[in-house]
Amino acid sequence: MSAHDTSPIRRSIEVEYWVVDSEGRLVEPGALVETAAGVEREFVEPLLEVKTTPCETTAALEAELFDRLGRVLQRADDLGKRLVPLGTPLHHEEIDELPSERTRIQNAVVGESFAYVRHCAGTHVHVEQQPGRAVDQFNTFVALDPALALVNSSPYFGGERLCAGARSKLYRRMGYDDVPHQGWLWRYLDDVDEWDRRLERRYDEFVARAVEAGVDRRTVESSFDPESAVWTPVQFREAFGTVEWRSPDTALPSQVVRLADTLAATTERVRDASVRVEGDAGRVDDEAVVLPTFDAVLEYVEVAIDEGLDSRRLRAYLDRMGFEVGAFEPLSAEFDGRDRLTPDAARELRLRYADRLARDVRRSRAVHGD
Repeated sequence: MSAHDTSPIRRSIEVEYWVVDSEGRLVEPGALVETAAGVEREFVEPLLEVKTTPCETTAALEAELFDRLGRVLQRADDLGKRLVPLGTPLHHEEIDELPSERTRIQNAVVGESFAYVRHCAGTHVHVEQQPGRAVDQFNTFVALDPALALVNSSPYFGGERLCAGARSKLYRRMGYDDVPHQGWLWRYLDDVDEWDRRLERRYDEFVARAVEAGVDRRTVESSFDPESAVWTPVQFREAFGTVEWRSPDTALPSQVVRLADTLAATTERVRDASVRVEGDAGRVDDEAVVLPTFDAVLEYVEVAIDEGLDSRRLRAYLDRMGFEVGAFEPLSAEFDGRDRLTPDAARELRLRYADRLARDVRRSRAVHGD
């Protein structure tokens, strides 16, 4: 990789949305999955996933995501359904899984805590791996993990207020608490071989737990490989040739696109600048990418989940790391101070944010002349 490489860096997005009916009740997507390319079912019944292809520019990414979402929303209108861009469904409702061997095994391994994962809707951002700089890119994404605060979209679970980023708390602290190496943030890497060794260790642990829970070893090994048996927030994805960031909530698509744009821009800096770990502050500029110690990153992550952008210290950190913090307006911060929600209030809020999503899509498509 030359010192002044200007080739495009491809990026893509996978984003999940809750599907509700006209009264805000969770329902299955049904015919919505037939609406456009990249529109798929998720592992639980009321979730729909919309994916883009790898795009070389933010404009292309935005155009594709909003075109696909626009088609889904048009079909949803015909079916009396809506899409909700919130990280949790706000109130507890029974959420059934789609029958599959993979989810059966995960339930066996994770146990009752896997119920928390069923209530999580998130965003995955893929950015093309940079030859010769992939480890630096991975480590930088680890340091950027506190940016999940920029799109915290729900403070509630089961009708109870948890924190600014309820989905992240469910996923990291509650869902995978008994198998932390599977779902928590991993430390910085020294080389790619270290990543492979970590994967193998985690995979061996996963298989052993499944077998201990009564699952046939051959069934586990045919359903999972080392890469698909971990849900850590930052991953190398060999199949896609990307570094994947899995931490953000689902949110308004314009905010998700902005997030992906910053990750791609930071990756451009990584391939042209020196990257080092030093101190607790961190910064990204034209000369260097300075990552804070991993322990400092974990402290920022905890603040991102608990307080979100209410923390001045976190806002300052994200600003130093290259994010235009003021351009983000996390939906989670818009909720009033109620400690509890009734089921009726939760359904009303789902519909309110379904309207916000529809307006966001209409506005962007109008800008693109659609």
